[in-house]
Amino acid sequence: MHNHSHGHNHADHFDTHNRAFAIAVFLNLAFVLIEAFYGVLAGSLALLADAGHNLSDVLGLVMAWAASWLAGRKTTDRNTYGLKKTTILAALFNALFLIAAVGGIAWEAIRRFNDPASVAGLTVIVVAGIGVLINGATMLLFIKGQEGDLNIRGAFMHMASDTLVSVGVVIAGAVIMVTGVRWIDPLVSLLIAVVIFIGTWRLLKDSVSLAVDAVPKGINPTDVYEYLQSLPGVESAHHLHIWALSTTENALTVHLIKPESGDDDRVIEQATQMLNHDFNIQHVTIQWERAASGCPNTSGC
Repeated sequence: MHNHSHGHNHADHFDTHNRAFAIAVFLNLAFVLIEAFYGVLAGSLALLADAGHNLSDVLGLVMAWAASWLAGRKTTDRNTYGLKKTTILAALFNALFLIAAVGGIAWEAIRRFNDPASVAGLTVIVVAGIGVLINGATMLLFIKGQEGDLNIRGAFMHMASDTLVSVGVVIAGAVIMVTGVRWIDPLVSLLIAVVIFIGTWRLLKDSVSLAVDAVPKGINPTDVYEYLQSLPGVESAHHLHIWALSTTENALTVHLIKPESGDDDRVIEQATQMLNHDFNIQHVTIQWERAASGCPNTSGC
């Protein structure tokens, strides 16, 4: 006997971010073009490195936007959960794009140490200053939704790190103007690479974890198991599985041994509400068993 219930529709959650993504993509693409042009003009690797990083961010934002849109589409006979998991894939690919960008920036910076180029410090300051404003404004677009959505958090982290990086480039331009030391430019590029890598590592770990259907971060399976065993009339629980359907929705399946069937519906309603409220699990499937099936009494069975 199978019983299935789930929480509210999350399409509205994804739709609320469409405008933020559109504004972010437009602003950042415009800035990439400005930064690349003046990076070449000023001979600044720091500006060119940041432009390359920002271009990967634009691609990442487009991917996150597409995934957010797809996650809100209706289910079909073949895609019975819809396309919610595209948000996890987008977060994963975003992390991989950023790590690839780190490698390219670090390689070019190391090469430049041996042959530092002349850099127009004032141009670097002005262009990077524009970046502080654009990246900071874009970051604010995602600050509200990033706490509960890994896909949105990926976009937020990109913009937050970009803001800090642009501040660093402004400082580098100022130091170059005052001291004339050319190796400051590749040094800042290496620091940019380190900042990007540190910010990306957690995103990569979390997205890989969700992609392989590990228990989502923030959900303690032991607590869930103990709660299920405490339900009225339930003697034990097994075959407990918890995984992410998307970066915002989680699912659970479990077998519960409950000899008496009279209040099954009431217990399912209680379990569904509490799992949603206390553990952020929206899709719950419970299979009743009237007698022990020989499965060990553990959550991992």
